[in-house]
Amino acid sequence: MVLAALDTARRSLPEYAHKQSPKKFTQHQLFACLALKNFLRTDYRGVVAQLKDNPLLVETLGLRHIPHYTTLQKASRRLLVSAHVRSLLDATARLHFKRRRRVKRGAIDSTGIECTSASGYFIRRRVRSGEPWKRLVYHYFAKMGLVCDTESHLILACRAGRGPRPDVDEFRPLIADALKRMQMAQLVADAGYDSEANHVFARDDHHVRTMIPPRHGRPTVKPARGRYRRLMQVRFDVEVYGQRSQVETVISMLKRRQAAFVRGKSYWSQCRDLRLMALTHNIMILITCTVFYRAGRESVSRRGLFLGESRNRETDSRPL
Repeated sequence: MVLAALDTARRSLPEYAHKQSPKKFTQHQLFACLALKNFLRTDYRGVVAQLKDNPLLVETLGLRHIPHYTTLQKASRRLLVSAHVRSLLDATARLHFKRRRRVKRGAIDSTGIECTSASGYFIRRRVRSGEPWKRLVYHYFAKMGLVCDTESHLILACRAGRGPRPDVDEFRPLIADALKRMQMAQLVADAGYDSEANHVFARDDHHVRTMIPPRHGRPTVKPARGRYRRLMQVRFDVEVYGQRSQVETVISMLKRRQAAFVRGKSYWSQCRDLRLMALTHNIMILITCTVFYRAGRESVSRRGLFLGESRNRETDSRPL
């Protein structure tokens, strides 16, 4: 995990934020620590404790000093802004797809993530209590919209915000961001993104075949307004639309592998947590494809995992 995060950061971020920086830690090392935090499902203090207990991990990161937890918190403010996140997503896409610049099918969806680590049972139990001071009612939640490849489950674009809010106006910025790093032949989405303007944006402007059920608004038997929405009523491909479940799989992977809640309290800290979740998910996809789905029997060295360095057979026979 650390090696994959370091390689991703080296391809997208400068080594130091400024030429006059203290140069105690590189931005690559700090981003790897942030990704490791989500991978271990802990907080800033927890990942620092892990580094103190694991000298081999510190050696792998190339750290001369163990960072303070406030150093990581300040690094997240600097590294998880929109521009850096787009560059990091570009790097994960290049590492995964190599020279390939087109995917067969993409899927778009959004999900809400809790702003508290309290269980749903605890919240319901407190709500049922008769005393007013025990009532817990949440009026908002963290929301993330994403576009993913249906075959590899790699996230091609993400957008962090706060809900509840409609999905239809997030379609164009998400698709435009995803198409900057990977072209798509088809795109599937649920009825929350149903709009003639969205069809025109994808089909006419970017030549992406969309498959969205025309169910937005009140139910009616009249033909839908707009050329493409009427086309969806008469020539809707159910088999292609069935691949939309793959984006639900990606959302499930995010919540099961990392967390179903964000630890940030303010709006911007929650957005940073959501962006880090998407980046950590892509790095975990890189690990899975490199380690578990490699062709052949050759093992890969610890430091050469993402540098293409193979070990010889004598080393392969040794126990790990």
